[in-house]
Amino acid sequence: MGELHHIAFEDEAGNIKDKVESYWTKRADSFFELRHDEIESEKSAKWLEEIKQLLPAGKSLNILDLGCGTGYFEVILGREGHKVTGIDLTEEMITKANEMIRIYGLDPNDVKAMVGDAENVAFADESFDVVITRNLTWTLPHPIDAYKDWYRVLRKGGVLLNFDAEYAKGAHNLNSPENIAHKNVSKELADECHNIYHMLTISTLDRPEWDVHILEEIGFKDIITDKTFGDRIFVERDEFYIPDKMFSIKAIK
Repeated sequence: MGELHHIAFEDEAGNIKDKVESYWTKRADSFFELRHDEIESEKSAKWLEEIKQLLPAGKSLNILDLGCGTGYFEVILGREGHKVTGIDLTEEMITKANEMIRIYGLDPNDVKAMVGDAENVAFADESFDVVITRNLTWTLPHPIDAYKDWYRVLRKGGVLLNFDAEYAKGAHNLNSPENIAHKNVSKELADECHNIYHMLTISTLDRPEWDVHILEEIGFKDIITDKTFGDRIFVERDEFYIPDKMFSIKAIK
């Protein structure tokens, strides 16, 4: 394995996680409403169709959802019979996620959410069949540390699924009329998000190419990226539409 070079200047911004947590705390209520509506929409069927193609078929899986927000994956994957544990840095998001799980009548022994740090996951080695994450990696000050920890908690042959985008490169999309999903985000919150982008080195990297390089060095294999993923999810310009091009990454331990 080659040497993993530490990403540069995040260490200068020791309060970056506090800023990220503060931002998402302010957005928790509206985010809950949007994700609830998304669960009820045909968008969930699109997500499930994509995810099922990337997972081992025909068995119940133990899944870790990183940056779980208000519990979207917990509900749509929990209803498929999987055991899902979500973690998020923001306590308010976890409160909302467990409320979402309760609303949909899922067994809290099998589907649950808790406060946790995606860069330092508090689970034993080889605990999960799947690690899944949506729109998280772009917020991480130490993504290499995160990827190494995700590798650690996956069982041999386990699957990493990462759905993300180069959001910082389209940062001004937050105030664009095309960004329908964020139409109710205030200018103050949009500016706060924009400032966070510029505190993070990952915002400057070419992705998912950079991710592939790091995942290979860590030891993942059979890495597949799909830059057209978002085009299949965000077909309609509905209330969930974002103009940023999402990509998917699948990797096997």
